[in-house]
Amino acid sequence: MEQKAVSILKTALRNPPLLTLLLVALVWLAASLTLRGFGAYGHLRYLLELSAVIGIVAAGQTLVILMGGIDLSVGAIITVTAILLPLLSPAADPTGLSGLAIALAIATGIGFLNGAGAVYLRVPPIIMTMAMATFLQGLLVIVAGGSAVSVTNAAVLWLGQARPLGVPSGVMLWIAVSAVVLMIIHRMPLGARLLALGANPLASRLSGINVTRSMLVLYAMSGFFAGLAGILILGMNRQGYVGIGEPYLLTSIAAVVLGGTSIVGGRGTYAGTIPGAILLVTTTALITVVNASPAWRSIMFGSLILALLLISGREGRR
Repeated sequence: MEQKAVSILKTALRNPPLLTLLLVALVWLAASLTLRGFGAYGHLRYLLELSAVIGIVAAGQTLVILMGGIDLSVGAIITVTAILLPLLSPAADPTGLSGLAIALAIATGIGFLNGAGAVYLRVPPIIMTMAMATFLQGLLVIVAGGSAVSVTNAAVLWLGQARPLGVPSGVMLWIAVSAVVLMIIHRMPLGARLLALGANPLASRLSGINVTRSMLVLYAMSGFFAGLAGILILGMNRQGYVGIGEPYLLTSIAAVVLGGTSIVGGRGTYAGTIPGAILLVTTTALITVVNASPAWRSIMFGSLILALLLISGREGRR
């Protein structure tokens, strides 16, 4: 029995996604045994709903990080989607699907512009996406004027509120997104290209990989997934406001790193990001239960993320 436990532990240490999944299971088990109501189905379902938002944002973040980039504009794209969708939804469309299509097109376009700036203007992705986020934040203040925007879009409200067969629709959306992203990384040529770019950009270019097209596609996908998360958040909150997407920038990166993906690119998988998102949300819930102040919560999360980034960076330089 002890040998099996040791064997499982050794396997987990060599497999970051599995290690993260085991951490989630242990935290859930310990919290369920010590905290009243934590293990109730309703509470765990709520944690998965929140994890779905981070997981969907982190889907695009995983793709660009694996390629060796990063997207600091995802929080701003979420906010853009949450504010503009109610304003752009045609009143003549009772389903609200056209409003979703417009919002996702705008989010995807912003992601495409991030990639275009990095490729054609040769601006480092971290600078390009940061500049885009700053520009969007200023634009939103002008458009929204600091006021919240309520949503009446039927499709958005269904996505954020419905629970078919007892399963939140947001979780079902996350499952679909996960299947698509895992297929892209492990079963499609684009996945092989992004891993090659992250591992050795120069060798990838010399081998004939179309770097321009790959970057444009991947940053556009990051914008799309951020927009999708923005729609989900809008449906859950029933309103959008300036700054609604800000908490998801840091958490999307943290979920990727917690899942074992190297921050320098070339190594990792979305299969680790999934439990990474759940672990982040669970940790936040536990900190809330013990009444930790927002300041201590920020210190704890910042310290954790910094440590993981340092470990990941050191491994990437070996």
